[in-house]
Amino acid sequence: MDVIDSFTTLPRATTSRFDGTTEIKIVSGRSNATLAEKVARSAGLELASVTIRTFSDGEIWAKFEENIRGVDLFIVQSTHAPADNLLELLILIDAARRASANRITAVIPYFGYARQDRKDQPRVSITAKLVANILTEAGADRVITIDLHTPQLQGFFDIPLDHLYASRILLQVLRDEVADRGGIAVAAPDVGSAKTARAYAKRLNGDLVIVDKRRSGPNQAEVMSIIGDPRDKNVLVIDDLIDTGGTFVQCAEALRNAGAKRIIGACTHPVFSGAAIDKIEQSDAVEKVFVTDTIPLKRPSPKINVVSVAEVLAEAILRTHDNASISSLFDIVR
Repeated sequence: MDVIDSFTTLPRATTSRFDGTTEIKIVSGRSNATLAEKVARSAGLELASVTIRTFSDGEIWAKFEENIRGVDLFIVQSTHAPADNLLELLILIDAARRASANRITAVIPYFGYARQDRKDQPRVSITAKLVANILTEAGADRVITIDLHTPQLQGFFDIPLDHLYASRILLQVLRDEVADRGGIAVAAPDVGSAKTARAYAKRLNGDLVIVDKRRSGPNQAEVMSIIGDPRDKNVLVIDDLIDTGGTFVQCAEALRNAGAKRIIGACTHPVFSGAAIDKIEQSDAVEKVFVTDTIPLKRPSPKINVVSVAEVLAEAILRTHDNASISSLFDIVR
């Protein structure tokens, strides 16, 4: 296996933070290196150097290019598709464990496979639990993540998990967006998002609207009815992620037909598979969408605005290293 298809060496750290007991270092996989660099910069560090190769047959190889023995190590890697991103994280964790890192924390801005969280039909896998088990077996001591598809997934982990919320970041920009522009309503695109939408509505002093939908198959949904009154209001459609964009666009069009003035979307994870960005751009109902950088955008769009979660992750990393409370970072509006 001497033919290399791709080769990546991420930046070398010249210094690391030392609290008198353990050193802290942050490293990055290749799934979201830009966010990892922002996280390290916000923490006052540089990324530690790691070399990751993909051989011509598709196998992944990783090596830490500096000593991490006894280090408090944080590996930043989102696990969106393809599955190589998850495998790369596992390989980095295993390499760190074998290099005698003191504590290994997997910082997973977007936790993939979280939507398969139960047996909704016979003979299917609960992949959210499977991934949680694999991370533990690989050698992760702790996980930091943002906006799990359902908060109950925390119970799938047998190691400590810190579940952060992007609401504290998104609320700032959404509040500015709808300030002094008439009535406000926050819409949940399905019943499962109602709790989060209610929380946003409380903070923004807006009304709650729920768009009832029925799924006819994977990534297929049909709007059935609207609970609440969006008429003559600026409506914010809130969800944890947008995948194909079909549900989101249908929701926006249903709200517009119900009399909404402006429709603005907000989600934490811009999965945007297939033609999702095209659907959003082509929809007259959607004015703009605010997303975070937990997943890198496939391409820029005039309708999509990106808000970084780097400072939240950096603060969580530093507080975890200092064994300080990070409960204030759990602040989801309730």
